[in-house]
Amino acid sequence: MMDTPLSGPIALPPRYYGSIAYYSVVAAAPQSRMDFSILYDKRMKEAHRCEIADKEGRTRLTASIGKPHGIQRATWSDVPLSPHNRWWHTHRVTLESAYGRTPFFEFYIDRFLPFLTDGVTERYPTLHALDEAIDTEIRRILLLPAASENSEISENSENSENSENSENSEPCGHLVTDPEEVAAAFGHLPYWQVRADRLGFIGGLSVLDLIFNLGPEAALHIRRR
Repeated sequence: MMDTPLSGPIALPPRYYGSIAYYSVVAAAPQSRMDFSILYDKRMKEAHRCEIADKEGRTRLTASIGKPHGIQRATWSDVPLSPHNRWWHTHRVTLESAYGRTPFFEFYIDRFLPFLTDGVTERYPTLHALDEAIDTEIRRILLLPAASENSEISENSENSENSENSENSEPCGHLVTDPEEVAAAFGHLPYWQVRADRLGFIGGLSVLDLIFNLGPEAALHIRRR
């Protein structure tokens, strides 16, 4: 384990069905939350895109978003969801095709249906609302602490070593700008995948891949170092 900001509370960039590496960082920190006060940058695709493995290999799922209009220095909290092309229907069908034969798909898919069925853009009108709700459900499945409530963060990156668990440090600690890079220090342990015999092991996927393939053991896997 590293003696870095992960020993205290952290704030993380928003993710849509975040990667296994992302939730390994969440598991390593005592407190964490997504920080939607980060300035909107259309190049940060991970906020509304994830990668899974289907019958042919790696594939992407992208939630449609609108542009924040009339707001100077818009943040990710200002980004609306778009109903364009009923993207949630495509995501549900793709997940069923990709993971329908995995051991635990039928046990967990119902927990994600509020994000994959008609009305999702009314239930969650902003990307903030959607990503936060998905994160809450994933944390429950992986037996992780609920996201911390305080949104204050320090401007130190994951490489800063200025705060050392002082009693006066901010409730949400350091902003970890690249959690996947931080998680690389843990090493990436392979796990059982339903098509590994044909496709080989595919790493760097959404935590959904871990949940549907391993079920309850996923909570143990993200804590392994």
